[in-house]
Amino acid sequence: MSTTVTKTSFPSPYDLATPPGAEGWRDIYAYNLVFQDSRRDVEEAKFWFCDSQHWPTVTRPFETIGFEFAVKCLGEMSARQLVIPTANGIEFRIHNGYVYMSPVAVPPEEIEGRVPQFLERAGHYFQNWESLLENWRGKVADVIAELEKIEFTALPEVIDIADVKGGRGLGPNTEFLENYDRLIAQLYRAWQYHFEFLNLGYAAYLDLFMFCKAQFPNIPDQAIAKMVQGVDMELFRPDDEVKKLAKLAIELDLAGNFGDTSDATATLDSIRSANRGIEWIAAWEAAQDPWFNFTTGNGFYGFDVYWRDDLSIPLGYVRDYIDQLRQGRNIDRHVDELVAERDRITSEYQELLDPAALGDFEAKVGLARTVYPYVENHNFYIEHWTMGVFWRKARQLSNILHEAGFWPNSDDMFYLRRDEVREVLFDYVTGWSVNAEPIGPDYWPAEVDRRRGIVTALSSQRPQPALNRPPATITEPFTLMLWGITDDQIQNWLGTGDVEEGVLRGMPASPGVAEGRARVISSADQLDQVEDGDILVAPVTAPSWGPIFGRIRATVTDIGGMMSHAAIVCREYGMPAVTGTGTASSEIRTGQMIRVDGNAGTVTVLEG
Repeated sequence: MSTTVTKTSFPSPYDLATPPGAEGWRDIYAYNLVFQDSRRDVEEAKFWFCDSQHWPTVTRPFETIGFEFAVKCLGEMSARQLVIPTANGIEFRIHNGYVYMSPVAVPPEEIEGRVPQFLERAGHYFQNWESLLENWRGKVADVIAELEKIEFTALPEVIDIADVKGGRGLGPNTEFLENYDRLIAQLYRAWQYHFEFLNLGYAAYLDLFMFCKAQFPNIPDQAIAKMVQGVDMELFRPDDEVKKLAKLAIELDLAGNFGDTSDATATLDSIRSANRGIEWIAAWEAAQDPWFNFTTGNGFYGFDVYWRDDLSIPLGYVRDYIDQLRQGRNIDRHVDELVAERDRITSEYQELLDPAALGDFEAKVGLARTVYPYVENHNFYIEHWTMGVFWRKARQLSNILHEAGFWPNSDDMFYLRRDEVREVLFDYVTGWSVNAEPIGPDYWPAEVDRRRGIVTALSSQRPQPALNRPPATITEPFTLMLWGITDDQIQNWLGTGDVEEGVLRGMPASPGVAEGRARVISSADQLDQVEDGDILVAPVTAPSWGPIFGRIRATVTDIGGMMSHAAIVCREYGMPAVTGTGTASSEIRTGQMIRVDGNAGTVTVLEG
């Protein structure tokens, strides 16, 4: 049964009620991040979508550093460095704790004039891709090394006598303040590097996409995506490493040592004392640097847990793969099949082209395949590795201030904005310097508890998928490809047109059809609930969820386009996926039987 619904706009942020208990939430964020009453006419004239793909849960004040740095640098590279003809940057706000974005359009009359600059700048990168990318790896490695050098330690009773006699003239409080500034500055540098190549990766794929659409008007989006699939990506290395370790454990007759892996120390001691266990331990330790700098989250939250900090996580994945191998399953990605399908589709469309267009097509496919791996690989180096080091150092600092009485719990610093943290540090070092009590321990504990209550209250409600009236047509390329915010998707979210009961529509992100029981999860700490044969339904998935893909039949997400992490990872694992449904994770219940059609982009509730 279908009904026709007419709706033209999402709610205004100014009309949305504050969740009970979250009163005063705007005050905990920076002024430039919230919708200001004095700017209502300006802000309501823009279309905003919720970026639950990267920030699926409420963002605490310190954690806004992720989207502030990331989206600002994205815009800089698009508008100021590459001068992409059709893309400026993206404005961002936070509302009721969730991140919203609004693309900044390039005026049509300016597009043509930007083309020569873009061709010169992007052309240089495309022509020197490998050498510049190798240079990029070195720059990112330097940032990580600088972050690793930063250490926060409690201030001593007195300045070291060696510094006094050496005429240093500085106390440890100077370095303490400088280290915080260095921590922020190095992270900012990392996000600059993050987008140095990423926008080019998207641009090359978009160029191929637009060429194919012009030459083959009826070509499915998935067919174009398949032309670049089956590549070797470093983002899959952590998963590949635990697969190798599982195979080695069976080969060395150590599978029996992987019963309960929740106590990593006990499990590793058991393996170490077993016959040939040292051989496995050597392989385990070799895999850790750098591949265990990997989080089950997405790197944007201070509570994200990293493999290197909780070894029970990769040990659990090794155990799961051992179980699958014992059942006779093939745990490897079917790369050969993906490549064969890629080449078949590419060849079929090549045969339809005249000689004049064939050369352009082959060049565009070749370029897209060259740059495509970076679209995912950067994620390991920045979101996982760099952000992992950053959060580790930030937690170290937070704990020192916790022990100094500034807040009740060791990680409560994340309820402060980063500028407020700088004020706290000066309060701390001032108290130390003059040998008096700092002010913070009398102010911050109650304020942190107030903010904790606000964040908890904000978390009780799911965000609106979008705000205000959408434009007649979405044209910004990254909004289309990465977030999947298309004209059709907006109409789906609005419920405009024919709405079929029990059917959710989204983007056909990865082909195939699967039926099974839904497993709805909202965060990485629920992954252990996923069972064999489940269909994963989530606001968004993370690349680090790869190790559970051997257990599930399909994936459904609330947001994401053809080039989102969820879509790319599912295609590389050969798993049906529908992304950008808008509301699947809130409308579908765990245990319901559903059908996922990754070819048509539909999710059908069958029963339950």
